[in-house]
Formats: sequence, structure tokens, C-alpha cells
Amino acid sequence: AIMMVWLHPRFIYPFLQEDQPIAGFSRVSLPGGDGTPISLQVAAGEGPVLLYFMGNAGALWAFEPGLRQHLQAGRHVVALHYRGGGGRPGTPSESLLKADALKALDYAKSFGKPVVVQGFSMGSGLAMHVAAHHDIDAMILEAPYSRMCRIMADRSFLPACRLPFVQTWDSLALAKDVSAPVLILHGAEDAIIQPKYSEALDRALPNARRSVIPGATHADLAAFPTVIEAIERWISAPGTP
Repeated sequence: AIMMVWLHPRFIYPFLQEDQPIAGFSRVSLPGGDGTPISLQVAAGEGPVLLYFMGNAGALWAFEPGLRQHLQAGRHVVALHYRGGGGRPGTPSESLLKADALKALDYAKSFGKPVVVQGFSMGSGLAMHVAAHHDIDAMILEAPYSRMCRIMADRSFLPACRLPFVQTWDSLALAKDVSAPVLILHGAEDAIIQPKYSEALDRALPNARRSVIPGATHADLAAFPTVIEAIERWISAPGTP
């Protein structure tokens, strides 16, 4: 248990450090509350604002295919770099990343357009956090978890959710405060975050639709044509199947 408390951030945030540009995007820096600058990748568009929170690879260039879908659709895209990843300064933690996510939402809402929030894997927790604290127009969660500490507990046989100083990433506790329509997409063959970990979240969200994609894994979920089509339909008309 002591080892888990000490080491678990290394497993939650195994961030890539390489920094690569993303074609069509420019970098924007915002002041952070703790003095660490908040870095965004932004692409201007005529459509709604798509606020994107990536998984724990921690470098946005690794998620370029998903970002390009929105760029090609003409959306205004705002994507958050994670502190401590992709060559960015700072040390990541649940509280600091959630504070950065709220700043990113404020920036996205400044354009005065509908805001759709999308979170993949670890980023689903950031999406849930901003949606629980502010009004948004719609949300998309890809391979989400109800409680990250539950996954840690199942794999370690330790009561991770009850250990002191463990970063729990408890999305389930936020669900009651999310009023936006939510689309949940999960790969049936996801071995990293198994589909069972999004079931409780689906039940707890008051306005959610969940789809488990046959054959999709954690790594290739975003590339499945059915996922791309579902996202396009959802953004065009949130709440439609």
C-alpha cells in the first residue's frame, strides 16, 4: 500500500516528452494559477468549439488523427497540453490538471460558440470535471472510467480508493452534476480500460447514451468508422442515437 501511494503517479502520468507540431494548429499560452503556464493547441474554424482532453500519453501529437477529424469538419478546436508532458513544464496531478482544464474551458467559451467537450481515456475525467462545474452543450467520452482508483484496486488487489494521498479520478462522483447530453464510446476489446468500467458512469449520468464498438481496442477506437460517424452525428444533433 505504501508503494502504491508513492509510485501510482508514475503509472497514471507516463507522459511522452517529445514535442512535435500539429499541422493546422497554433500554440496559445495562458497564465496558470500556480505560475506554470497553460499550453493549448488551437485551430480556428467556423463551426462549434471542440474542447479536447487527450489520454495519458501526454503529448497531443499522439492524438493528431482525432484532432484532424474536427479540423477537417471546420470546427474551432481547443486542445489542452498536459503539464509535464510533450516538453511542457510542470508536474502533473489530478488537482492541477483539473484546474488547467477549467482555464481551457474558459478560453473555449470566450469564442461565444456552442462548446462540445471530448475526453479520451484519462481525459474523460477532465471532461467530466468541466461539465460538472460549467454549462456545456454536449460531451463525448471515449474509453472512460467511472473511477480510476477502481481500476488500480482491481489490478493491485489493494483498496486504492480508500488509501490516503491516492489520486482517485472519481468521475462517478461528478455524474449527478452533469446536465449536458453525453455520448459514451467504448471498444469491446479494450484491455486497458475494459468496457465494464464505463457501465456505472453510463447509469449515473442523467442524459447519456453508451455504445460498445465490436472489435475496437483502446488504441484504435478513434479510428473506427462507426466511432467517427457517431461523433459527427452527436455534434450535429446532441442526443441523437
